[in-house]
Amino acid sequence: MIKSLKMNDHIKKFLDYLSIEKGLSKNTLDAYERDVKQCMLHFRTISPDRITRKDLLSFLVKIQDGGLSSRSIARTISSLRAFFRFLLMEKLIREDPTDLLESPRGWLKPPKILNQKEVDNLLNLPKDNDPVGIRDDAMIELLYATGLRVSELTSLKLESINFQSGFLITLGKGAKERIVPVGDVCLAKLKIYLKQSRSQLLKRRPCSILFVNRSGQKMSRQAFWYRLKYYARRAEITKSFSPHTLRHSFATHLLERGADLRSVQMMLGHSDITTTQIYTHVARERLKKLHQEHHPRG
Repeated sequence: MIKSLKMNDHIKKFLDYLSIEKGLSKNTLDAYERDVKQCMLHFRTISPDRITRKDLLSFLVKIQDGGLSSRSIARTISSLRAFFRFLLMEKLIREDPTDLLESPRGWLKPPKILNQKEVDNLLNLPKDNDPVGIRDDAMIELLYATGLRVSELTSLKLESINFQSGFLITLGKGAKERIVPVGDVCLAKLKIYLKQSRSQLLKRRPCSILFVNRSGQKMSRQAFWYRLKYYARRAEITKSFSPHTLRHSFATHLLERGADLRSVQMMLGHSDITTTQIYTHVARERLKKLHQEHHPRG
């Protein structure tokens, strides 16, 4: 355990290590020192060997709420990773709490989402009435209906969907299994795909994957992304867009309509609820904007 009185000494040794071993500039060292000291001040009653990943996520959410930019938060994470790895190397801690700390690229930046009209334009866009168009229609509907990651969508198997109960089972990050509800509209499109399209794409070739390409094999993420971009252009969606945009939109729209944060966390497969909390910030900002636009004294 590191005694608090020695913390400044450990930080100084850490900075000496970065300077000598890594050859970092003075400006970079100053930034590392500020980041680490800010974090240690936040946890001044907790020894570094007792700080957990969850503690660090809460700290990062706090400094984000304080107005720190995504770029500064990314630098803070880099500083903390380097510091805790140094402590681990020096055998001052037994585990590195930054080891599984997610990159800020996804959850610290306000996620880009589609509004309801844009989603409706995409989902209701007439697709080609051929096996590929029917498959694409079902895939896009399912992506928005469940908030799946694209890798999860393309890895679904035939037995992943339970039509009777209206749920699907997917394997998320870390091979963690989760159950997600599927709405009636989506289930109807899936049934059409299975009845009219999948067998034509397979051409009697065996495959356990739910969504298959023209060769009767599992679709790649890149191939689906290409198809989705095609439909986004046709739906006249001009904002920055990716498959993850539908996942972000799924979460935000649920929260806007009264879903509780814990349920959304479970459906998204987030291991920590602080990751899901970014969507509450988006929902609040949208409500604030709507209030300003439509309230007579906004």
